[in-house]
Amino acid sequence: MYQKDLVLERRWQSLLATVEQQIGKRPADLNAVLFLVGVQELGRGAQHFSKEEKQDLMHIAICKVLSLSGFYTLEGIDQDGWPHWKLQKKLPHFDLLEQEKLLKMHVIEYFEQELGIAI
Repeated sequence: MYQKDLVLERRWQSLLATVEQQIGKRPADLNAVLFLVGVQELGRGAQHFSKEEKQDLMHIAICKVLSLSGFYTLEGIDQDGWPHWKLQKKLPHFDLLEQEKLLKMHVIEYFEQELGIAI
């Protein structure tokens, strides 16, 4: 494992511990953290979401965190209060492991920049 991968993994574990302190439960994986980011971005707080809404929340989260690098921009909010994003530049073609690393880096950046949480 490369040094930068070890640093990312340490920061990711630190983020998971921070989230656990905030909500009382440690997120199981990247998808769980993305779901939480999506709920945060929707701004309605904790509630019951359908399976389709949960997928939409994860999509919102991915767009939001990748917007930090200019991949997406917010197009607007629909009549139901859901944000819609527009792809601005093509995402790099990565294998699944590299995609996960890219998302983890951006999620950490989101928590630091958008929520002011030091990781």
